[in-house]
Amino acid sequence: MSNQTVKYLEQYLNREATDSLSPLGRWLRGIVREVEAGKLTVDFLVREEMTNPIGGLHGGAVAAMLDEALGTAVFSLGTPHFYATVNLCIDFLGTAQLGETVTVQTEVVRQGSNIVNVEGRVYNATGKLLTKASANLVRIKASIDAPALTGE
Repeated sequence: MSNQTVKYLEQYLNREATDSLSPLGRWLRGIVREVEAGKLTVDFLVREEMTNPIGGLHGGAVAAMLDEALGTAVFSLGTPHFYATVNLCIDFLGTAQLGETVTVQTEVVRQGSNIVNVEGRVYNATGKLLTKASANLVRIKASIDAPALTGE
């Protein structure tokens, strides 16, 4: 059986996700580079509104990028449920500057019946690890109403 969610996410390959289901995702304007069930790679351009006062990528912006990509990796599993982040543990190891592109790679580590554990890493263009993170997401009662996924 094919995963309709992965097929849906493939429409964002190599283009800005300006029409993402997620309003935050639309603002971040990530470019999906790779997607498969439980894995996602996304590039983000560091824009001025994502920087701190000294021109570095703001930790809150990195957290938003990671949370969006981690959640999308869970979404890519193709379950009919919505998952919300319970915790997000981030280690900041370096930073990027205005105008740079960072790459976020995520992978589901364990999928339980209610909790999904996922990890992510942020790299700069030279492959230097800037940030690593782990999170747990919990299944909640809401479902994602996406016509592209339901065939409506």
